[in-house]
Amino acid sequence: MPTWSFRFQLGQYVRTSLWILPVLGLAAGALLGEAALALDDRVGIPTGWRYTATTATGVLTAIVGAMVALLGFVVTIGVLAVQQAIGTLSPRYMRLWYRNPLQKTVLSLFAGTFAFAFTLLRRIGPDTVPDLGVTLAGLAVAVSLVMLLVYLNRFVHDVRPVAIADRARRTGLRVLRVSVEAQGRCLLLDERADDPRRDAPAQVVRSEDGGAVQGLDVAGLVRAASRYDCVLAVAHRVGDFVPPGAVLLEVHGTPRTAVDPRRLAGLVALGAERTVEQDPAFALRVLADIAARALSSAGNDPTTAVQVLNHIEAFLHAVGRSELRGRHVLADRDGRPRAVVPGRGWEEYLELGVTEVREYGVGSLQVCRRLRALLDGLLTGVPDGRRPAVRRQLALLDDAVEREYPEGVRRTLARTGDRQGIGGGGSSPADAPRPGGDA
Repeated sequence: MPTWSFRFQLGQYVRTSLWILPVLGLAAGALLGEAALALDDRVGIPTGWRYTATTATGVLTAIVGAMVALLGFVVTIGVLAVQQAIGTLSPRYMRLWYRNPLQKTVLSLFAGTFAFAFTLLRRIGPDTVPDLGVTLAGLAVAVSLVMLLVYLNRFVHDVRPVAIADRARRTGLRVLRVSVEAQGRCLLLDERADDPRRDAPAQVVRSEDGGAVQGLDVAGLVRAASRYDCVLAVAHRVGDFVPPGAVLLEVHGTPRTAVDPRRLAGLVALGAERTVEQDPAFALRVLADIAARALSSAGNDPTTAVQVLNHIEAFLHAVGRSELRGRHVLADRDGRPRAVVPGRGWEEYLELGVTEVREYGVGSLQVCRRLRALLDGLLTGVPDGRRPAVRRQLALLDDAVEREYPEGVRRTLARTGDRQGIGGGGSSPADAPRPGGDA
C-alpha cells in the first residue's frame, strides 16, 4: 500500500505538472470526435450548415495547424515567465506559478481541439462529410481564441512583481487559514504543560535520502502513536532540510509492539525543495526574495520593494492575529498525548518578513520609512504579547539607520514612518528627534 508520503508527493506532482491536463485534453478531444461522428448520422443538420468535402478538409486542416501553433505560443510564454522569475523575481516563485490553473486549462483546450479536428479528418470522403463535427470544431476554435485573449490579459498583468506578490500573499494566507482550521479540529494540549518526552527516545526513525520537509500526516502520527502506545515527536518542522541519516521521528515510551521505521518515515513527506502546501512561511519567503531582488545593485528598484512590503505587512497582520504555537502537543480521543509537532512562532514569521528587507534596503530612505511604518502598524495591530518582538525589530532598524545615516537631517527622515515610502507624509512618532540625538 502506498505510504502517505508517496501520495502527498504524487499530489504535489499533479498540481505542479504542466502536461497531465493537456494529455487528458487530447484524450477527451479524440473521444468527443468519435462521439460527434456517431451523432452526425442521427442529427439533422440544416442545409446552410453543410460542407463540401474540400471545404471541410481545408477547415479541419487549418484548425489542426492553428492549434499546434497556439500550443507552441503558450509554451513560449511559459518559458519567458520562467526566465523572468529566475532572473528578476525569485526562483521559489515557480513553485506557485506551476499551479496556475488558467494556463493548464488553455493548453488542455488547444490540445483537445487539435485531437477533435484530427479525429474528424479521417472520416471525410468524397460522399461523407461530418457536418456536425466541423461545426463543433469551429465553435471550439472560437472558444479557444477567447481563452487565449483571457490568458494573455492575465499574463501581462500577472508578470508584474506587485501582482506576483499579491498572489504569493493570498496563497500563503489561504494555507495559513487551512492550517489554523485544521488545528482547531485536533485535540491539542497546552504546550506549556509537562513535556510528554520526559525520557530519552526509545527509538529513532532516520531519513534515508534526505530532503526538505514538505508535509506531515499529523492525523496519521496520532493514529500510529495510539497503535504503538507511545509518543511520536517530529524532529524537524515543515520547511526544514533534513540531511540523509538525520533523525526524522523520535519514539518515546515503551511501544507495545515493534515499531516499523519505514511505515513511520512514510508519514513525513520529503522533497527536493519547500512547498507551500503545509508551509505558509514559504509564501513569506517568496515575498522577502522579491523585495531583496528589487534592492540588489542589479535591480536598484526600491519602489518595488515598498510595494512588496505592503503585502508583507498584510501577511504579518494576519499571522499576528492567528493562534500560533511553537510546539503542538496532539492527543488521541482519550486525551493522552500522542504526537509532538514543532510549529512556527510569531517572532520567526516577523524576522522572515523584515530582516532581509532591512539589511538590503537600509541605504534607501524610501525603504526605511516604509519599513518603520510597517512596524509601527504592527505595534497597534497585534496582541500585547507579540509587541515585544516588534519593538526589537524597531530597535534593529534604529541601529541600522544610525550606522547608515550619520547626518542629522537624513537620519531624521529615515526615522520617519511613511506608508508610501516617500511622498505619503510622516506618521511615525520617530518624526521628532530623539533625546541626545542629532537634530
